[in-house]
Amino acid sequence: MTEQTLTEADEGKRVLNTDGTEVGRLVDVHDGRGYIERDPSLTETISAKLGWGTRSEEAHPLDEGSIEEITADAVRLRGTL
Repeated sequence: MTEQTLTEADEGKRVLNTDGTEVGRLVDVHDGRGYIERDPSLTETISAKLGWGTRSEEAHPLDEGSIEEITADAVRLRGTL
């Protein structure tokens, strides 16, 4: 089952372009908008998965219109980032 609305439960998931290339990790979700860190450290990734993630100034915002699908382990984009 897939959904297209980001929730805090999605924090820490890989973010993939349409061709399957990993472009980063979802480190924060706030009011349905996600924020992607392109090259998060292991600590940032684990913190995001635990719901303790914070985003840096370099985090790229991601809204629902950019999302093709959300699976159990990844967020797949409609295009490229």
